[in-house]
Amino acid sequence: MSVPGSSKPSISAKRAEPLPGQEYATQVPAVVNLSGKPRLPFSREEIDALSAPKVLISGGGIGGLTLALLLYKANVPFLVLERAKEIKSLGSAIGLGASITPLFKQLGIYDEFVKRSKVYNQMHMYKEDLTPVHTMDMRWLQDVIDSREYIISRPDLYDILFNSIPRERIHLGKRVLSLTQNEDNVMVRCSDNSTYLAEILVGADGAYSAVRQHLYKDLKIKKKLPASDDVSLPFSCVCLVGQTTELDPEEFPHMNEQSSQMNTILGISTMCTWLTFTTKQNTVCWMVIHFLDKDSAKRNDSFRNSEWGPEAAEELAREVRVFKVPGGKDGKVLTLGDYIDKTPSHLMSKVMLEEIVFSTWHGGRVVLLGDACHKMNPSGALGAVSAIHDAVTLANWMSTLRLAGPKQVDDIFKEYRAERYPVAKANFETSQLFIRNMGKNMLASLVRGLMKRIPHWIWRRIVMQYITARPQASFLPLEEDRCTVKPLYQRSLHKTLPILKELAENPTILASETNASAPVSV
Repeated sequence: MSVPGSSKPSISAKRAEPLPGQEYATQVPAVVNLSGKPRLPFSREEIDALSAPKVLISGGGIGGLTLALLLYKANVPFLVLERAKEIKSLGSAIGLGASITPLFKQLGIYDEFVKRSKVYNQMHMYKEDLTPVHTMDMRWLQDVIDSREYIISRPDLYDILFNSIPRERIHLGKRVLSLTQNEDNVMVRCSDNSTYLAEILVGADGAYSAVRQHLYKDLKIKKKLPASDDVSLPFSCVCLVGQTTELDPEEFPHMNEQSSQMNTILGISTMCTWLTFTTKQNTVCWMVIHFLDKDSAKRNDSFRNSEWGPEAAEELAREVRVFKVPGGKDGKVLTLGDYIDKTPSHLMSKVMLEEIVFSTWHGGRVVLLGDACHKMNPSGALGAVSAIHDAVTLANWMSTLRLAGPKQVDDIFKEYRAERYPVAKANFETSQLFIRNMGKNMLASLVRGLMKRIPHWIWRRIVMQYITARPQASFLPLEEDRCTVKPLYQRSLHKTLPILKELAENPTILASETNASAPVSV
């Protein structure tokens, strides 16, 4: 619950855990120079450390860690609170390429990303008896973009991000139980009775975001929550995901292919569609999407994914073992069971595929990111890239804040939503199209028939719309974009560059005591 007016949080700030940089900012004294005039002996970096807002990030997933790495590069003090007590390498594969290339180069992680990834050129679709249905050829993209499209396992991408951030900035076992905010600060209390005080709280804690739930509860009490946001998360599928250990190319010859073998198999006699992806590490990332009818949806609704244990994944795994997959040696028919048997139980999980884009993305000093505000079906392969793009947009605006008051915080949150909400809606619709392409009903058959007959030039135009989104961080040296297709206009980049230039030219411009919250107007 928010504290009204400008009163301080009910828990004393002295009991809160300090954020990195907080002590430094208060220990640097002002001095008097030889002319007798007071001055601040701060470099630009020291002034930034003094005046930049302190940020808490709830959630250490792909989106949360990307934001953390960006804030680290921007010298904005932050702390990540992750509910898991230990790092678990869960998830299947992620397709990334041109849309993240400039940003990953700026962050210094692109080479490692490429090292751990495998190029993909085609996506194959089969019937459940492995009769070919359709092949989507992506090789033409190499002629128009200064990048390749890659497949990387989610655990590998997570590992790259996690190891790029100072370990002391990420606290595990920190499940958020409550949050309190006023005009100046926001405080969270965790399940281990620790409390943390900051000026901004980012909810990057997934589809069942605790931060979103507390924010929405407060907004509902104040009658500021739209009815469209006061809903349970809708879902039509559950998903079993896993990744094998390293496979022997002699037994699985498709491991020898230079490009990732991406296969989608459409179940005809079952309510499932399954996908496989080969990786650089000679593993297979696999995923089974189980489409739910009304009865099975009710049964699954009683167990949200946060409550599912390993036994739930193992039960579904037993049901799908017989599903055929391509890639056998000398014409041998492989099944998912061949992959499941080589998948350790801790690398397999059952998740619910919620699908929603919320309208409310922020309130007071709290803002949402990634699945916490837009949850997409993974069939469109747009969930991770959307969270990454959220992070760079939000970081660009956060990098401009100096001693920011409530109006300035609200202004940058509005800018963030204005840029990202329309994109999230469009990506959501695209993901819906892909899941219909994999579905079990007459509409799905119609969609598949239409997609097979789409002229190549129309398909190229559709794909090009998504590779034009190539955002960059405004506070880092910009990467030269040699792609023959111009990048989409990035509002947060072009609007924050002049603000950052002004701050660089006048590093001692801090707010006066009468207007301490607005040294830079947005």
